[in-house]
Amino acid sequence: MIIAIDGPAASGKSTIGARVAQALGHLYFDTGVMYRAVTWAALDRNIAIEDEDDVTRLAEQLDIQVQPPTVDDGRQYTVLADGVDITWLIREAVVNRQVSPVSAYQGVREALTRQQRRIGMAGNVVMVGRDIGSVVLPEADHKIYLDATLHERARRRFVESAG
Repeated sequence: MIIAIDGPAASGKSTIGARVAQALGHLYFDTGVMYRAVTWAALDRNIAIEDEDDVTRLAEQLDIQVQPPTVDDGRQYTVLADGVDITWLIREAVVNRQVSPVSAYQGVREALTRQQRRIGMAGNVVMVGRDIGSVVLPEADHKIYLDATLHERARRRFVESAG
């Protein structure tokens, strides 16, 4: 079964998606981790984030795998980039600061959409992100759109950033 959960930032996608995946015994897959993986790899390889062509080439070549947790350290999934476990590395502040421009590059989006489809089509997945049900997995068995008021979304982001 494939479940697609869409919605804007801080709408509750991750919270609901993780709970649904756990209840069903499915892989929880937040597509945002793929953009973080490309960002981390670019920084690790000294590729300028501003160089759209080089970052896009990296996204096309980088083998990103999202798997059920392989280590019991609180992670919701394991993220591998070319076989290297980068699950926690992609949450570092430097990646947080640089991921936005990477996620805006059209070539990166196209490359990662192909990888997201590959993971999604394996089935037994709850995939959360933006445009999942309409672009990434239009054939998903179930499509859910979540939203929250602007005030609530801003509050959630504030609480999240306060740590």
